[in-house]
Amino acid sequence: MATDELTRLVAAVERHAPQDGVCDTAVPGLLLGRQLAPTDPIALVVDPSLCIVAQGAKEVFLAGEVYRYDPAHSLLVSIDLPISARVVEASPARPCLAVRVSLNLSMVGELLADCSDGPLRGPLARGLDVSPVEPQLLDAVARLVALLDSPQTVGPLAPLVLREITYRVLIGPQGARLRQIAAAGAPAHQIARAIRWLRDHVADPLRGESLARQARMSLSGFHQHFKAVTGLSPLQYQKRLRLQEARRLMMDEGLDAASAAFQVGYESPSQFSREYRRMFGTPPRRDVFALKVVAQTSG
Repeated sequence: MATDELTRLVAAVERHAPQDGVCDTAVPGLLLGRQLAPTDPIALVVDPSLCIVAQGAKEVFLAGEVYRYDPAHSLLVSIDLPISARVVEASPARPCLAVRVSLNLSMVGELLADCSDGPLRGPLARGLDVSPVEPQLLDAVARLVALLDSPQTVGPLAPLVLREITYRVLIGPQGARLRQIAAAGAPAHQIARAIRWLRDHVADPLRGESLARQARMSLSGFHQHFKAVTGLSPLQYQKRLRLQEARRLMMDEGLDAASAAFQVGYESPSQFSREYRRMFGTPPRRDVFALKVVAQTSG
């Protein structure tokens, strides 16, 4: 897929992501990634965002499903999701170059108010999917990254380009997936509010009846809608949040496994260790040691 838009995006990412890894930028919500080789799956929680690979290919794993995207396809995440992701095509000669643009759901709501579409119909869609990337969307993303060439333009122009990107997603093949999350009162919007509560209260006990009441649903309806959007039950979702937060606490704040487990809501260190190993493939101490070695080597 050799297009002018893609060529410009590759060049812009190469300029502003010169080293291996993921880097933040001066544009709010814009992350750039560069990988010189395929990677193992990395567990993370992704906010609503548009993900584009300018060169190479990546795979995302959620609830037993695999989503592959490359320069011809974009990945849309419409709700906070705990996923695993890996680079599958990359080399020193042709590194994997990726862009992630966070989507502001308040902006989505404002744009929805200006749209003439009728009410949403049909079953709830999973909050993540891959679709062919459209040239106009690719062009807008390339222009957003290119703003980094002139830092003085970021403040006045980045909000305008971000709004254009959001609008193009809304009117594109993934638009319904995004609209269902942002439409006030829609079931998916209520699930998004429940997910935000889970993220803000990661250590609190999960009380399904309370969350269902907040979402104005029956308990069975809440579970059904939650799994339709996330691919996970509320308990599975909370468990992944807790384990990933515990991993962050051990990596970034130097907590030992027992302290991290307690801080994210586990009462039993042995249960924490079992579930951690099941999710990440190795016990907490060994996993964190290996991650730190990799970080020191790549740094």
